[in-house]
Amino acid sequence: MEQIFSALLVMLIGIAGCVIYFYGSNVLLDKLCRVQDVTPEIASRNMQRAAMIRPWLFMGPALLALGIYLIYPVFESLRLSLFDRGGSTFAGLENYRWLLQDEEFHQSFKNNMLWLVIVPAASTFLGLIIAALTDRVWWGNIAKSLIFMPMAISFIGASIIWKFIYDYRGEGAEQIGLLNAVVQYFGGDAQAWVTVPFWNNVFLMIILIWIQTGFAMVILSAALRGIPEETIEAAVIDGASGLQIFFKIMIPQIWTTLAVVWTTITILVLKVFDIVLAMTNGQWSTQVLANLMFDWMFRGGGDFGRGAAIAVVIMVLVIPIMVWNIRQANSDEGAR
Repeated sequence: MEQIFSALLVMLIGIAGCVIYFYGSNVLLDKLCRVQDVTPEIASRNMQRAAMIRPWLFMGPALLALGIYLIYPVFESLRLSLFDRGGSTFAGLENYRWLLQDEEFHQSFKNNMLWLVIVPAASTFLGLIIAALTDRVWWGNIAKSLIFMPMAISFIGASIIWKFIYDYRGEGAEQIGLLNAVVQYFGGDAQAWVTVPFWNNVFLMIILIWIQTGFAMVILSAALRGIPEETIEAAVIDGASGLQIFFKIMIPQIWTTLAVVWTTITILVLKVFDIVLAMTNGQWSTQVLANLMFDWMFRGGGDFGRGAAIAVVIMVLVIPIMVWNIRQANSDEGAR
């Protein structure tokens, strides 16, 4: 209860601070750029100045926060990646040479690429299929709500849920894991699923697919509803089957949305951390780049240079996809 009250107090202080700032800054601006008791020329000039300054009063805190928590860390990570473990002695490209030779980094990079291939494809495909199947049935909104619910769960919370599904209590012990219960029901043997080579990565990916399918479904459902009914009716009159309408009419018209959903999930996958940390902590060949960065940066005494170098690699992988995504969204907005 103490933690809940502390969180509520922080929220109230934050909301009150925002109200005081925005109200106070606007009142101060109105006083500095007053339009009463002045000549018409001065009043007109003050109104123009106030109109130019006022948007920055609202954007200022957000820009300041972005500068402190986003832009500064980027340059600081680039700087640290060129220094030794303590961040005091210049090491040049030594940390990047280490990356090219480190087996654990190679394993983490391969795992990230595996996540990159499976998770966006599976999430987008399942989201599209569910959106299409539930779009025109009376219980569709109920089904969508249930499928979207995992989006409201944190990655750590979702990992804890799936820990119980994959749980293994040892040979001869009573199993409480749902997956082992199903396997034993059909005559199989219980296993420690998160330790099975290769497949343990897939089992971890299922958690993120479970979460992100709801996101893909909502976006793609909106895109499908945006397809003109006249197009579909014309295809039906021409004798097109349901599959032909879906693949030859619907898919081409929402292709851009599909690409945006795919790339958005891809960016998330490149930064995946919470699930691996909570489920295996990178053991049994499940390590990924973000978790490896965390290990080098904050564990075992910390190596700021190597941790920052891994962070730079993740950033380099994310930036091209993010830029494409933003440009695609802007081009769609311009087309409308």
